[in-house]
Amino acid sequence: MRNGVFVTSLVLVLLFVAAGIFLPGEMDLFSAAVHGWIIEHVGWAYLLSAFLFLVFSLGLALSPFGSIRLGADTEKPQYSYFGWFSMLFAAGMGIGLIFWGVAEPMSHYLNPPEHIAGSSAEAAAFAMRYSFFHWGVHPWAIYIVMSLSIAYFSFRRGMPPLISSCFYPLLGDRIQGLWGQAIDTLAVIATVFGIVTSLGLGALQITDGVGSILPLPPGLGTTLVIIAVVTVLYMISSMTGLDKGIQLLSRTNVFLAVALLLFVLVVGPSSYILNIFTTTLGGYLSGLLEMSLSTNPFEGYGWTRSWTLFYWAWWISWSPFVGLFVASISRGRTIREFVLGAILVPTLLTFLWFATFGGTAFAVARYDDPGFATRAVEEVSSALFVLFEYLPLSPVLTVLALVLLTVFFVTSADSATFVLAMMTSRGSLSPPAGKKLLWGAVQSTAAAVLLLSGGLDALQRMAIVAALPFTVVMLFMAASLYKGMHYEMYREGSPGK
Repeated sequence: MRNGVFVTSLVLVLLFVAAGIFLPGEMDLFSAAVHGWIIEHVGWAYLLSAFLFLVFSLGLALSPFGSIRLGADTEKPQYSYFGWFSMLFAAGMGIGLIFWGVAEPMSHYLNPPEHIAGSSAEAAAFAMRYSFFHWGVHPWAIYIVMSLSIAYFSFRRGMPPLISSCFYPLLGDRIQGLWGQAIDTLAVIATVFGIVTSLGLGALQITDGVGSILPLPPGLGTTLVIIAVVTVLYMISSMTGLDKGIQLLSRTNVFLAVALLLFVLVVGPSSYILNIFTTTLGGYLSGLLEMSLSTNPFEGYGWTRSWTLFYWAWWISWSPFVGLFVASISRGRTIREFVLGAILVPTLLTFLWFATFGGTAFAVARYDDPGFATRAVEEVSSALFVLFEYLPLSPVLTVLALVLLTVFFVTSADSATFVLAMMTSRGSLSPPAGKKLLWGAVQSTAAAVLLLSGGLDALQRMAIVAALPFTVVMLFMAASLYKGMHYEMYREGSPGK
């Protein structure tokens, strides 16, 4: 039955690609209609579900279940903390931080909800707090529910590392039939939609960055060449395996990201950045419950739909990809170690990233050049490179950011090809090279086709559409995980005894 997952998911993805080529207008109208209905009528479910995932994850870490090891009781982690955190950060955030680190705070600053005056001090504080919120603990809680479930049932209970395996306590042997096939197929499709959107954004940003230092012709032609070059790079990386390729790239990511972060922190308005970091962190922690559950129905609902609900749905659509990858690198860790490590470390680095680049952008926009924010929002893919124009060694920073962006691009695509091949190879942790190459070609082709047909927005909407049924899947997954751990601890005896 698992062969059906490969065939069914590949055919459906290729049909969407074909629709992007031959019927771009119709596909755009369809995705817009479905997306609009979901956001209008069930958007609240995304907020409530993400909050429940956060409570569930922290509850597991602080409960007796936290002592359960993802593997045998005496098993040790496969990767060091640095290697593990590097791969977590690269797979979970990656290109998005480079793309939105400047653009999102500036967007909220100029266009906050209607009850806040744009370009005001209140709008600036709001912009930073909600940038933290959108990239904070909630995305990682969503990833944790997925990855923890897969890791527990695979490494602790000896089942294949498939999303369908997580439902054994609820479905029993039916996961071997059509129910399991449907769940895994949906996961593959959601993964493709999530990763292709990010690859498209990354390719656009690389194009703008290269165009700022080299006399390359702007436009989709250059973007398609960049996609082709990066495709070759991650194909090569995918052939080296998880231990060599992805881990090496992830370590390189972290070194480059920290180097760029520290440089901007030192040469930029350091005290201003740290004040923003401290103040925004306080506002984020004190308002976490309110932000988690508020759709702003009386004022600002349109803004919430465009930003928060979109992000929550996008994180959910990314969860099969990130969850399977994170599970594959987390064997041997306890649930407590896994949850607290995955929530706290990447989140704090993300907060520092937004405070540094967003804070520097605010220093420019509010005190040096009021027109900077408008430039950043009009061309969001070039916002980071526009900011570099106001800093020393601008060409060097641009080159470093391009290298970092390219490595993030390769890491994300490499991770995605591994996960897609694994999901369509009955959960094999050593999937065939041919399948990795096939899925790599499919995701790059989909990104290129959608950019050519003007369908990147449509794909983003389809990611949100795919997230709705997967939200329901994840809620049942959490219940299944709890049932499985409860059975182990209270029916089989406490772990380790």
